[in-house]
Amino acid sequence: MIEITDTAKDFCLPNQDEVDICLRDLRGKWIVLYFYPKDNTPGCTTEACDFTENLPDFEELDAVVLGVSPDSPKKHRNFIEKKGLKITLLSDEDKKVLQEYGVWQLKKMYGREYMGVVRTTYLINPEGKVAYRWDKVKVKGHVQKVKEKLEELR
Repeated sequence: MIEITDTAKDFCLPNQDEVDICLRDLRGKWIVLYFYPKDNTPGCTTEACDFTENLPDFEELDAVVLGVSPDSPKKHRNFIEKKGLKITLLSDEDKKVLQEYGVWQLKKMYGREYMGVVRTTYLINPEGKVAYRWDKVKVKGHVQKVKEKLEELR
């Protein structure tokens, strides 16, 4: 895991339109970088819709919201169109960034072990340092907590 005050690891990943988005190009802004398991699943849909609904507030706070999962850009595009999302979703199909950020972990469900994304959110300051991190995120109320922390730290 990348710790608070660490410099966020730089990366370039394709978004839903297959345009590379690079962290270094967003310096000078606050970045809400949230990692989630899979498009079109209940928790991930709620989280993406909550971020979309609150996007104007994040933009007022000079923050960019980026969601990252191992889904393809095409799946992201379908998810965005189906749910009317306004946030940017990044595709990490080879799971390199997920591993660098420590969110690709061994998980258990119904007694079965498998590798997957542990829902995690990083708040990165304009200098590129991790200002805050939420581990094993519970979706309900999460976006509000992120917004409140951003308001507090600005």
